[in-house]
Amino acid sequence: MNAHTKIETLAFSRTPTSKPVAPAARAELLKDPGFGRVFTDHMVTICWTKDGGWHDAQVRAREPISLDPAAAVLHYGQEIFEGLKAYKRSDGSIALFRADQNARRFRASAARMALPEMPEALFMQAIDELVTIDRDWIPGGEGSLYLRPFMIATEAFLGVRPSHECLFMLIASSVGSYFKGGAKAVTVWLSDRYTRAAEGGTGAAKCGGNYAASLLAQAEAIEQGCDQVVFLDAAEHRYVEELGGMNVCFVFDDGSITTPPLGTILPGITRDSIITLARKEGRAVREERYSIEQWRADAASGKLREVFACGTAAVVSAIGKIKSKNGDIDIGDGNGGPITAALKAKLVGIQRGDIADSESWVRKIG
Repeated sequence: MNAHTKIETLAFSRTPTSKPVAPAARAELLKDPGFGRVFTDHMVTICWTKDGGWHDAQVRAREPISLDPAAAVLHYGQEIFEGLKAYKRSDGSIALFRADQNARRFRASAARMALPEMPEALFMQAIDELVTIDRDWIPGGEGSLYLRPFMIATEAFLGVRPSHECLFMLIASSVGSYFKGGAKAVTVWLSDRYTRAAEGGTGAAKCGGNYAASLLAQAEAIEQGCDQVVFLDAAEHRYVEELGGMNVCFVFDDGSITTPPLGTILPGITRDSIITLARKEGRAVREERYSIEQWRADAASGKLREVFACGTAAVVSAIGKIKSKNGDIDIGDGNGGPITAALKAKLVGIQRGDIADSESWVRKIG
């Protein structure tokens, strides 16, 4: 699916919306945007065809799109997406955090789902275009502009093969805290019935099917009064993999950290950043399997001091309790811990420009 990837960038046509949200109405929306409910004025679209490659790059009004009822995405789920944020920094500038890694992961997801691999430079160009035109939608304070690039198979064809036509789109949403209640430690439900991914599957790709497969377990978690669900491996139903939409890390009494290895889980960019920051502090970080039995034993003995989830949407969220059919697991005092808090503060500080970016992770726009 690499045809025409020699095209690195494109000339974008720009057609600003004729009906922008009024500044006063936008300001009201940005007071408490929540997560994923408030959308900006514009979007980016880029077409791809097997014969023509990438073409027709546009910045235009955010509006509904038209799809043929036989579009491949509607029948075979051939699609991928990404999630990243633009931040308003302390000096007033706008910046992205490790967006190049999102571009690379988008390509990897495309390859796994038999979709065309978008050149990283074109991906970044699309991000710059939308953030520039909709920069007034970036909330102040702890808010950010959540960017959602995605690609869908649009060819009207019911045969089972990779689509010869695709559409890349980019939309943006002004966001605040991911979890209701803000920064408090969350409670997680252990799913002993459903699995998210298996060896050889699509677990490492960021595609909608993985998330659709998690929704029933997530609904079960909500019924149990939990914020999120955590999945075990598909083969033995013993080893912790990840949450419905985030990676998970375990902090022990010696200050070391364990996180499940890559393979069937999403290679999270926040996860990778946390690992890098922790190792720079001199902490041992193990990427290895960790069983639910060991989790119970280590929590009971006090060896396990903290657990946290991490991802672009929630950044870092302490986990205070695990609920399951076989009994609950309390983590420390249930309120998170100092290592979780310190790693989050360092990561957010780099993103916001309050801490020096020694890793060259931040890229300013404009």
